[in-house]
Amino acid sequence: MAPTITAASTQDQLVLSHKLRKPLVEKLRRERINSSIEQLKSLLGPEFLKQKPDSKLEKADILEMTVCVLTRLQQQNQKQHQAAADQGFSRCVQEVEHFLSRDQEKTQSQRRLLNHFNKLQDLREADLCPLSSTVQTSTSKDKSPASSAPWRPW
Repeated sequence: MAPTITAASTQDQLVLSHKLRKPLVEKLRRERINSSIEQLKSLLGPEFLKQKPDSKLEKADILEMTVCVLTRLQQQNQKQHQAAADQGFSRCVQEVEHFLSRDQEKTQSQRRLLNHFNKLQDLREADLCPLSSTVQTSTSKDKSPASSAPWRPW
């Protein structure tokens, strides 16, 4: 019988230990969340200045503004990458055209390739080329919460 009492006693100790640790673990988790939200708030200082200075922002407001700022940064980054890719593509086309233009007599494939590049250049200038429209971000679809007042249910 002694082993069962010891096993039951050990089980009770584990349950008691878990019950004592749970509030402490939860408190530490809340402290981590609050600390991270305060860090976000300090990182987004200029965004908070755009809001009403006397209004207290809730944690949800801080998170929404963070999402908006990160989304805006991601869109800017995509535009920069797209501009770099467009510039590289244009430079490559120029070099190929220069190389193919050196021959006095062009073969049919050279003429077709030059014609194709000219059409691509025309499409790119008209902004209809698939390469330049692969990363299109529509900022007019949804208004960014960072530029408007935080959403409040009341």
